Amino acid sequence: MRRRSLSRRLPALIAVDLDGTLLREDLSVSSRTREALAAARRAGAEVVIVTARSPRTVREIARDAGIAGLAICANGATLYDLDRGVIVDHTPLANEVGHAVAQALRAEVPDVVFGWELELQFGSEPAYEALRTPRWWPRPEGSFPPCDVLAWELPFTKLLGRVETDTLSSAFAVAVRVAGSRASVTLTGDAFVEVMAPGVSKRSALERLADGLGLTAESVVAFGDQLTDVGMLEWAGHGVAMANASPEALAVADEVAPSNDDDGVAVALERFLNEDGRPEPTGR
Repeated sequence: MRRRSLSRRLPALIAVDLDGTLLREDLSVSSRTREALAAARRAGAEVVIVTARSPRTVREIARDAGIAGLAICANGATLYDLDRGVIVDHTPLANEVGHAVAQALRAEVPDVVFGWELELQFGSEPAYEALRTPRWWPRPEGSFPPCDVLAWELPFTKLLGRVETDTLSSAFAVAVRVAGSRASVTLTGDAFVEVMAPGVSKRSALERLADGLGLTAESVVAFGDQLTDVGMLEWAGHGVAMANASPEALAVADEVAPSNDDDGVAVALERFLNEDGRPEPTGR
C-alpha cells in the first residue's frame, strides 16, 4: 500500500468500480451504501461508475444505487449517459488486432473461448455459450448469433478471452505480448483476459472525464479491487482498495477499506463526510 497522507475532505469526484467494490457478492447494493452515495451527492460531489461491464447492465445497477450522469464502461472503451440510455463516446478495437490476439491465445492456451462486446450488443462463440451456468448472467437480448471469433467481421468494443483460472496468468502474458502497442490488455475476475483499443483503460477514461469537469487528480477518490482498477487507483488523489482486492490493487492503494460485503465504499465515504462534508476544490 502506498503511504500518501490520508485524505480528510470529501473529493469533488468519486469514481467507483462495481463488481467486487460497490456490489456485494450477491450483486446487490446495500442500503448503507446507497445512503452514503446520496449523502456525498447532496454535499456536492459527483459520483461516476467506472466498470468493466457493458452499459447494458449498468443502468439498472446505477438506478438502484441512486447514481446518475455518465458512466465509464467496458474498461474505458465506452462512455455511457445513464439518464438518456445512450453511448456518447466509443473507442473500438480494430478487427484485425482482435483476431491476432485471439489466434495467439488459441494456439498457446487451447482452453480459451471468446466473447465480445460491440457497443450495446454482445457476441460469442458457441463454446463460450456452452459454458454458461446458473451463476452466469443470461445471454443478453439482441445478441449476435454465435460464431467463431475469427469469422467476426466488425470491430470490437472489447474482446473477452475466458480461460480456466490456472491458465489465466499465462493467457494474460500471451495477450500482452501479441498486443504490444496495438491494444490494451487487462484482467477481470478470475477467468477473463480482456482486450481493448490502444490507450483504453479505466484510468485514461477517468482522467478525460475529470478534465472535462475542470478537475485535477487531487480532487478525485477512486475505489477498486482488480488489476483493471490499478491505473485509476494510482492516478486519483486518493485510491481506495477493498479488503478483498487483488495484490496489485492493494499495492498501489492509499487506503484499504473493508470488503465489498462489509460496505467498504460506504465506510470510506462516511469518514469523508464526517470530517468535512464539503468537496475538495478543483485545484485549478
